[in-house]
Amino acid sequence: MSDYGIDLTGKVALVTGGARGIGRAITEALLDAGALAVVCGRNDPESLPSAGGRTAEFMRCDIRKADQAQAMVAEAAARLGRLDIVVNNAGGSPEVPSATSSPRLFEAVVALNLLAPFYIAQAANTVMQAQADGGQIINIASVSGVRPSPGTAAYGSSKAGLLNLTRTLAIEWGPKVRMNALVVGLVDTEAADDHYGSHDAHAAIAARIPLGRMAVSKDVAKAVMLLVSPLADYISGAQLAVDGGGEPPGYLELAKQ
Repeated sequence: MSDYGIDLTGKVALVTGGARGIGRAITEALLDAGALAVVCGRNDPESLPSAGGRTAEFMRCDIRKADQAQAMVAEAAARLGRLDIVVNNAGGSPEVPSATSSPRLFEAVVALNLLAPFYIAQAANTVMQAQADGGQIINIASVSGVRPSPGTAAYGSSKAGLLNLTRTLAIEWGPKVRMNALVVGLVDTEAADDHYGSHDAHAAIAARIPLGRMAVSKDVAKAVMLLVSPLADYISGAQLAVDGGGEPPGYLELAKQ
């Protein structure tokens, strides 16, 4: 039994971008619960996630390419015998003003954050629909998809699309396949300074979050574990906020000055 009290023995999971950051924490939680896990990426990772006496397998794949994504999912399911859980975690974007963003960059960001999750989900659905107990797919979305995303318009637009895609596929693919999304807020990762500035700026941002801190990768992993647990058997098409209570509107503080 894992630290979360969940037993996933006999289950097989695939986590895109699962060798580092948030994806690594998710993969380790799934392994610790007894699942077999596959992670994928374009480049070989420095190390593979391990927990509970198990180590994830790695498959090289550019998930932005539909043929590669489909082949990788089919191979993972064939190699491990089934596919029960997919976490579409890979994503991201550089910060670029929309006025000067190139078409090529915009297309690449949309491909990674919206098209790739669909390619993976579509291939996974083919496998899961043939299994007696189906399966589930969790899309890692972002608060950038539910509020303005200045400087990362392509990313925010992609994540908004991913949330709609989640709800749409929950209807199309149920009851065999459950689709859910996590709407993730600010996360304190190893690259936090690049995103949030200096230590003082980081602390000031964290203080504005109702729970008093940014999330860490394990907070996102915990939410994934909730959705894959039996407690979530009747949850599909959901958008679970993992944002510490949200971000207070800036005008509220300005109005009090």
